[in-house]
Amino acid sequence: MVKILAINAGSSTLKWKLFEMPQEKEIATGMVDRLGLPGSTFSVKFNGKKTKDKVDIPTQEVAVDMLLHRLFDSGIIKDIKEIKGVGHRVVAGGEFFKESAEVTPENLQKIIDLGDYAPLHNPNEAKGIQAFQHLLPDAKEVAVFDTSFHTTMPEENFLYSVPLDYYHKYGARKYGAHGTSHRYVSARAAEILKVPLKKQRMITMHLGSGASLTAIKDGKSYDTSMGFTPLAGVTMSTRSGDIDASLVAYLMKKLNLNDIDDMIDILNKKSGLLGISGLSPDMRDLLATREERPESALAIKVFVNRIVKYIGSYVAEMGGVDTLVFTAGMGEGSIPVRKMIIDKLGFIGAKLDVEANKVEAEERIISAPDSKVKILIVPTNEELMIVRDTCKITGLG
Repeated sequence: MVKILAINAGSSTLKWKLFEMPQEKEIATGMVDRLGLPGSTFSVKFNGKKTKDKVDIPTQEVAVDMLLHRLFDSGIIKDIKEIKGVGHRVVAGGEFFKESAEVTPENLQKIIDLGDYAPLHNPNEAKGIQAFQHLLPDAKEVAVFDTSFHTTMPEENFLYSVPLDYYHKYGARKYGAHGTSHRYVSARAAEILKVPLKKQRMITMHLGSGASLTAIKDGKSYDTSMGFTPLAGVTMSTRSGDIDASLVAYLMKKLNLNDIDDMIDILNKKSGLLGISGLSPDMRDLLATREERPESALAIKVFVNRIVKYIGSYVAEMGGVDTLVFTAGMGEGSIPVRKMIIDKLGFIGAKLDVEANKVEAEERIISAPDSKVKILIVPTNEELMIVRDTCKITGLG
C-alpha cells in the first residue's frame, strides 16, 4: 500500500486528493483557493469532516508546504515520506506528450516551453511540480496531460485551414482539452454498458464552467470541440467558444483596444453565459431567472444550441452514434440542461427516461428503454486517472 497525491494546479487554485493505492481508496481531499490573491483559503475534507481556513497563501511553494504540514498535523499521514508519488494535471502537452510521462528535467522544461499553448495553466503547473520536487525530493513525479487523449485525432480533424507551414513551424493546430475527463468517463461508460469502448461510437460531454465535447471512435478521440486553446468550441460560462476571427479585429476597433490580450481576456472571462445574460456565468442562476429575464433564457438557448450543433456534426463524422455521456458540473448536476439537449436529439433516436434523469450527480443510465442511443451520467474523476497513470508509469502501488 502506498500513498499517492493527485494535484490539479490552476491559475489561482490548487486542488488535491490523497489516495491509497492500489486499493484506489480516497483518503483526503482539499483545495487552496484564491492562491496569490487577497482572501485566499485552505480547505481539507477528511473522515467526513471539512475545515476551511482563511490564510495568506502567496505562492505555489507556500501552498504545497501548507498542504504537507496539514496532512501531518491532521494525522492523515505520520511522515511526509509516506507519499511516494505525486501526479500532476498539466493542460498542454502539445505534440511532445502523447501520454502521461514521468517528470524529468527535460520534460519539465518542455512543460514550461509549452506555456504559450496554455498561458493560464502550464506556467503555474510547472511551479507546482517544482514546489513538490523541492519539498518531497524522494517522491516520484508524473505529469498527466489534458491534451494527450486527443493526439489520436486524424489530420483532417486537428488541422486548421491556414498555410500548412504554420502547423509544421509553429504547432498551429487543434489540441483540445479535458482529455483526462473524457478518457475516464468514456472508459467507465463502456464498463457500465458492458460493451467494449472500441465497439462504440460515443460522444462525451464535459459540461462545467469550461465545456467540451469529444467524439470517440474505435476507442480513441476522433474529434473534440476545444481548439488550439480551451477558448474554442461551445459556449461556456465565461468563454465565447467559436468566433469569427474577423469579428475580433472589428470589436477591437470599436472598443478602442490596442492590445490583443485585452480582447482575449474579454473572450475568456466576460463572454459566454455571463456575456449573453448580463447576469451570471452560473447556469443555476440563469435557470432560476429565465421566466422574468429574456437574456437569461437566451443564454440558455445559445448554450444548448451550440452543444446540439457539435453533436450533430460528430454523428455525421462517425456515421452515427451509440452512446452519449454527460459529465462535470452541469452535465452531472443539471436536470433541465440534460433534458433540453436530449429533447433536440430526436433525429438520432435519442430518448430520455424522464424519471431516471431526475437524479443529480449519480452514475446511471438515463435513456428510455426504446431509445436508439444509450444516454448516461458518469461523474468524472480526473484525480483517479492521475493516480492510476502515476502508478502505471512509476511502478508504485
